[in-house]
Amino acid sequence: MIRLSTKFERPDPGLVRQLGEFSAATVHEAQGRLGALDSTIKPVDHRMKLCGPAFTVVCAPRDNLMLQTAIHYARPGDVVVVSGGAYAEAGSFGDVLANACRAKGLGGLVTDTGVRDTEDLRPLGFPVFSRSVCIKGTVKETVGPLCEPVAVGGQTVRSGDVVNADADGAVVVRREDLPEVIAASRRRVDTEEEFIAAYRSGKTVAEICGLMPILAAKGVVIDAE
Repeated sequence: MIRLSTKFERPDPGLVRQLGEFSAATVHEAQGRLGALDSTIKPVDHRMKLCGPAFTVVCAPRDNLMLQTAIHYARPGDVVVVSGGAYAEAGSFGDVLANACRAKGLGGLVTDTGVRDTEDLRPLGFPVFSRSVCIKGTVKETVGPLCEPVAVGGQTVRSGDVVNADADGAVVVRREDLPEVIAASRRRVDTEEEFIAAYRSGKTVAEICGLMPILAAKGVVIDAE
């Protein structure tokens, strides 16, 4: 007998919503440039965004048995995060499963393997982030873990951690770090808005970013026009 569990602690939905107000890049920078998934994992449509608690699953390459199982057990708002061995040559998810996810109110899919049916996925609007787009089909043979820590895109993702993703990529935030990362993201956005206002007022990049002392310390002399 193989016993699997889908029990894990989900984060406060209010904190998830607050984190979703920020871009993936902002969150990554705000938490000390940590948590970014590999840049190969991108949305099938640049307009897609997601932010929600991870529901993790491990799939064997070219096998989506456990992915379908995860979709069945995931709750509304959950983001199904698939560790599929970073295998690009398989389309383990398409428009049919996307419709199943949307009907359940799931928050999105992040996978280190491939997806297909992108022409149908784009207008459907269900957020799908994948390593590749591939037409090759899969089987349903291999049992794997549910809701255990997984390796995806160079990061360890636990069920209940929060994944934030947009056109630039995806970042994961540990559930217990959410309040701190939200506060840091707000501070970063405020600082960037101050920079933009200063540029618009006529100040230069060198003034705002303190470039000249940095260049001088590195022995740089610039003969400007």
